[in-house]
Amino acid sequence: MLRTVFTIGLFAVLGLIALKLVFGVLPVVVGLFIGLAILALKIAFVGFLIYLVIRIVSPDTARKLRERFSSY
Repeated sequence: MLRTVFTIGLFAVLGLIALKLVFGVLPVVVGLFIGLAILALKIAFVGFLIYLVIRIVSPDTARKLRERFSSY
């Protein structure tokens, strides 16, 4: 009976340590993901602006780029 009590206590302590670890690391991971997503959106926006300028200045070059990067 004493062994069962100690086992339950051990699992409770391990569970608390696991929860502290998960909730301690989770905000860092979410913050990193959001930061990378914002960076990717900025890069995509700059690429879109460059493509838009190329499309206005040289439509033939824009067509070649579209054909090159299109998967169709």
